[in-house]
Amino acid sequence: MRDESKPATDCTQKPPRLRIAIDGPAGAGKSTIARMLAEKLGYLYLDTGAMYRALALTAVDGGIDLDDFYALGEMARGASIQAREDNGVFRVWVDGAELTNRLREPGTDEIVKTLAMVRPVREVLVTKQREMSACGGVVMEGRDITSVVMPDAEVKVFLTASIEERTNRRWKEMKERGLQVIWDEVKEDIIQRDRKDQERDWGRLIQTEDSVFIDSSHMTKDEVCEVILGQCEAKTRCSIVS
Repeated sequence: MRDESKPATDCTQKPPRLRIAIDGPAGAGKSTIARMLAEKLGYLYLDTGAMYRALALTAVDGGIDLDDFYALGEMARGASIQAREDNGVFRVWVDGAELTNRLREPGTDEIVKTLAMVRPVREVLVTKQREMSACGGVVMEGRDITSVVMPDAEVKVFLTASIEERTNRRWKEMKERGLQVIWDEVKEDIIQRDRKDQERDWGRLIQTEDSVFIDSSHMTKDEVCEVILGQCEAKTRCSIVS
């Protein structure tokens, strides 16, 4: 039986490789692109959103009031969080209990929006994410990866798309999950998420000066990946020369 407590990255197994950080607003395609890149490069994909969702479920299961930021912070600090990718699935355990199959339960989206705004919770997960990415060979996506979690990542990307395109993508995704959704309501939800992501006091969504800007509105997934792979190749060549 595999030891689930084993770190997601193990520096003793292989030499350090690039750290790829991808930020961007909701519906920009970050998760899809990050998974594709990780597969192409043989890197580890780190789904930061899944980790927030796991703690959100833990808070609800424990009956913690989502307005009680102190209690949420204490819960996060006391939780044992394990995460790793397994055959294309990012699996998450909290205190030994696997929550992977529950991460997309109805209602989790609303809960995680609140939890992601709680600074004590973010601080705990940022520390964990830094530990998991320390050895390199990782692709991590989120809202504050380039600015807070991995500000020294070798490759940094800000991935976005028009509000209409992002709405279409999210609407289709939700329909495929069997949810009854209205396009205009999905658009308004994304607009509100953008506002909250850009206005929170710590870890807000920004484009750092050293991030490559990619508007994927009229690009295929493969085209986006090729742009980022080009950045990786350039960074690798620079490292060899230096």
